[in-house]
Amino acid sequence: MKFIDEARIEVIAGDGGNGVASFRREKFIPKGGPNGGDGGRGGSIYAVADRNLNTLLDFRYTRILRAQRGENGRGGDCYGKGGEDRTVRVPVGTVVTDADSGALVADLNRDGMTALIAKGGQGGLGNIHFKSSTNRTPRQFTPGEQGERLTLRLELKVLADVGLLGLPNAGKSTFIRAVSAARPKVADYPFTTLHPNLGMVRVNYDRSFVIADIPGLVAGAAEGVGLGHQFLRHLARTRLLLHLIDIAPQDEAADAAADARTIADELRKYDAALYRKPRWLVLNKIDLLPEAEWEAHRQQLLQTLDWHDKSFVVSAVSGKGCRELTLEIMNYLEQAAKEDDLTATLPENESAAGHSNASLD
Repeated sequence: MKFIDEARIEVIAGDGGNGVASFRREKFIPKGGPNGGDGGRGGSIYAVADRNLNTLLDFRYTRILRAQRGENGRGGDCYGKGGEDRTVRVPVGTVVTDADSGALVADLNRDGMTALIAKGGQGGLGNIHFKSSTNRTPRQFTPGEQGERLTLRLELKVLADVGLLGLPNAGKSTFIRAVSAARPKVADYPFTTLHPNLGMVRVNYDRSFVIADIPGLVAGAAEGVGLGHQFLRHLARTRLLLHLIDIAPQDEAADAAADARTIADELRKYDAALYRKPRWLVLNKIDLLPEAEWEAHRQQLLQTLDWHDKSFVVSAVSGKGCRELTLEIMNYLEQAAKEDDLTATLPENESAAGHSNASLD
């Protein structure tokens, strides 16, 4: 199935039915009075998050969504039937915004979450509402209101606790295969990953987290080089970023420190908030170096980058160091969740301490 993570649609809610002016006409009742009913309300359009979906592909072909119009009122005090609402299923993690103003309409980040994205119009009033002691034969009625008509932008941001960053062929797909049941494509050429992949990392029977792998970034991604940087949106909801670095590149001219700064640069250009997220360095492919050289390579890189946050050495192919890294991640996520719970209970004028990252500038 093709992965589509953004779409533009037009939603047209149903118009309300018109009210009607009508009078009771029966034998032996010469002055029956007004009996025109109200129009029915127009149908609304709702979006509901469905965990069984993982792409916005359906909206590539269905770009206009309409709800049913309300029926007009009728005589004999008969009200028109309301239009049927329409429900649209979207993947969990879909953000709905107004395409014209950019205003947030809904953030559907939980399975089953429902949001109104276009409200149907109210039905018009029949003449029974206009009778009074001085107006015994009202001929007034009101038309139904028009339903909302909007152009919306749908943007899918996958839900994951941890995100993987790195240049093409840094070993991100191999790493996610090593620590989870996900099986993304792995090959010896760049850009084998063309869309995000999610994997569930189970530390033990009751402790797990979700990790996201996105296509590799290259210098100039913000200007559209490579696959661009649009896939970075899928890391917006993560708590922690893992920056994978090839510690033993085949190209002898490659500079791991410069490559690390390239990724940091692209993060900053895309979103300052994403750049400020906690980020750990993961030096991959240590199986290609003698064990005696691992620590020397690590210390040299950390010193060049002036890096003071956490760093790890792993081999995604052999699994060396992966178990220790996943345990450390699990502990970090659990601690972060506890801090969030504590922050939620603090008075408004207090705040919990945040995390900081060493700069790669």
